[in-house]
Amino acid sequence: MAQPKVLISDALSDAAVQIFRDRGIDVDFQPDLGKDKEALAKVIGRYDGLAIRSATKATAKLLAEAANLKVIGRAGIGVDNVDVPAATARGVIVMNTPFGNSITTAEHAIAMMFALARQIPQADASTQAGKWEKNRFMGVELTGKTLGVIGCGNIGAIVAERAIGLKLKVIAYDPYLTPERALEIGVEKVELDPLLARADIITLHVPMTDKTRNILSAENLAKTKRGVRIVNCARGGLVDEVALRAALESGHVAGAAFDVFVTEPATENPLFGHPNVICTPHLGASTSEAQENVALQVAEQMADYLLSGAITNAINFPSISAEEAPRLKPFVALCEKLGSFLGQLTEAPIKGIRITYEGTVAAMNTRALTSAAVTGVLRPILQDVNMVSAPVIAKERGIVVEEVKREGGASDYESVVRIIVDAEDMPRDAAGTVFHDGKPRVIEVRGIDIDAAFAPHMLYVRNHDKPGFIGRFGSVLGEAGVNVATFALGREAEGGNAIAFVAVDGPVSDDVLKAIEAIPQVKRVRPVQF
Repeated sequence: MAQPKVLISDALSDAAVQIFRDRGIDVDFQPDLGKDKEALAKVIGRYDGLAIRSATKATAKLLAEAANLKVIGRAGIGVDNVDVPAATARGVIVMNTPFGNSITTAEHAIAMMFALARQIPQADASTQAGKWEKNRFMGVELTGKTLGVIGCGNIGAIVAERAIGLKLKVIAYDPYLTPERALEIGVEKVELDPLLARADIITLHVPMTDKTRNILSAENLAKTKRGVRIVNCARGGLVDEVALRAALESGHVAGAAFDVFVTEPATENPLFGHPNVICTPHLGASTSEAQENVALQVAEQMADYLLSGAITNAINFPSISAEEAPRLKPFVALCEKLGSFLGQLTEAPIKGIRITYEGTVAAMNTRALTSAAVTGVLRPILQDVNMVSAPVIAKERGIVVEEVKREGGASDYESVVRIIVDAEDMPRDAAGTVFHDGKPRVIEVRGIDIDAAFAPHMLYVRNHDKPGFIGRFGSVLGEAGVNVATFALGREAEGGNAIAFVAVDGPVSDDVLKAIEAIPQVKRVRPVQF
């Protein structure tokens, strides 16, 4: 076996470089190469592994030149600089280090709260300028204040723990936070509007998704308590920066401390220049301890994969051995897609996820399959979740994940996977299988038999089994220029509840969805993507 070669194209610690060497891997340490796209593209074809931080952009164009590349390791949480779909299509495993920065980021948020409360940067600048403006910098105590945490996952929970130690009252909004988990970490679980109305300080710790973008919009900022202070050390774009500037100007918001911005590097920004704003250049993960932790982790993970095929903290593949991968891969796809389908239908907080394996699949390494299913369920709202971190994230939120194995008969199919998502409003269930062609299919939804392949863009419709539905549904799609690829139907009984699972060639507009909802037989329509 040839000695694997790894390129480190961003700044990583010397200890990480040494890990590769100690494990017998030929490592090429060029920390400035990632900034030169053309130079990187010329040499990337020589390497089996690419270790990066944020400067290197692993684009589809770069990956097209990476003929031998097997793994990309990102020392850090975010993989925004990696084209994950392009890497997946080329069979390149993408790894990150999801928990190495948690304490450091949480501590930065706490530091920002203190800086806001006592105007420390402004007072420092004034004093060093030779002024003595003691009366100008009247601060506020944190003790006894109410801290609103938006997003109480790994980092948010650490912030909450530190804040409780500082004698703040902590309230938290997180759709995935169960009452039991909230009690365990000592926070009061609330909905978003009560948090906005009650919090003296608001700190954000959620990923950037369609649901969280501008979660502090102009409308929501108007719902906050007058004099609120806002801290964002999570992701740029969670707060409407223009609306926040206006709220600062009016005095409704007393101050803001931001480590992240919509556009980075942030050389200009609507928040810059306001006397009650504190800004840092995305320093959340910038401590020597965190940098060392993530560098060592990514080096160990990449070495394990290149030498033994072990996969850890992969964004686009579960933790399984190289020997297991060919047999498990189609079932991984099935579990993730089936979970994603149910996750996209679920808006209420999730209490539990139950996966039942029937037939041959029950004898496989179902841990990887369960991770894939949980990932699918959680990813619609937590886009940074991966197949390794998903079980941990579910546990942190108090979501009970249960596996059931039945190696006996699986109805008409050799293998069946059934998933039930137990949400606070109602349970949702679906089942699927893998045909001999290796393609996953849905075979049951809400107890109704159906046979549907997954497609990138689909419509899920619940309807009454009454004459005229199919014709009117088809007419609405046809008049809107929406092309149908496949059309699967199922029903409980004649004239009863029915479902349609329809693959279309592209996204469907809100106007078309409203037109479908207006069909008398339709109970609900939801677009789903895979």
